[in-house]
Amino acid sequence: MAITQADFAFVRKFVHDRAAIVLEDGKEYLVESRLSALARREGIASVDEVVRRLRGSPGGPLPRMVVEAMTTNESSFFRDVNPFTALKETVIPELLRLRAAEKTLQIWSCASSSGQEPYSLAMLLHENFPELFSWNVRILATDISSEMVARTKNGKFSQLEVNRGLPAPLLVKYFEKHGLEWQAREPLRRMLDTRELNLAGNWAGIPRVDLVMLRNVLIYFDMETKRGILGKVRQLLRPGGCMFLGTAESTMNLDDKYTLQRANGAVYYKVRS
Repeated sequence: MAITQADFAFVRKFVHDRAAIVLEDGKEYLVESRLSALARREGIASVDEVVRRLRGSPGGPLPRMVVEAMTTNESSFFRDVNPFTALKETVIPELLRLRAAEKTLQIWSCASSSGQEPYSLAMLLHENFPELFSWNVRILATDISSEMVARTKNGKFSQLEVNRGLPAPLLVKYFEKHGLEWQAREPLRRMLDTRELNLAGNWAGIPRVDLVMLRNVLIYFDMETKRGILGKVRQLLRPGGCMFLGTAESTMNLDDKYTLQRANGAVYYKVRS
């Protein structure tokens, strides 16, 4: 049975209140399909029963599961290509010059999903910047989903996942086959600091960073939340630091304290000096 308008309205408000995620009109099928999958996994009889339990008991693991079910975990290795070319040819070399004295580099993948983006970053650094082996380099990988954070920490991917964007030479060099899955080798996994984080919530413990990958995330939030996130990123970016957004995202009409930069077919942002 299709989700009722009343249940859809409840879930819509519930998810927005918890994670600032906007479910627009017409997303009823998406909500129904994702809650149906959650119900099957958890042994709950129906979507109606999921919503009934959610209405009746705000505690326990179900609220977190519902919010996580509404997030999109679409990802691939070296996604969109151009940003990674810009990182290799322009952004990282500039950051290396700026941080040469202290030899530290802190990168933040803000919505790391199952880990393809932070592992792509780790491979890019290993392949192209051997001088970083003597530096203190950390890649912070955060996501609202505890399941995705655990997957990123483990660094395991299916054959289908590694087929999406990961060149065969890099697969063989940086991953080991374990049964039906490929696992990132220990040197890559050691570079990552994985944490659960709601971008619309408290950012306590997030360090100042040199590079922020905030790609394909803002599109899910309302205007006020977008402005808040961009403002907090500005406070965390170190001098000369950069922020990448998704190809359909921009700071325009949200935060005028960023300046747009172009390099190697990609767009990124710096804080206006």
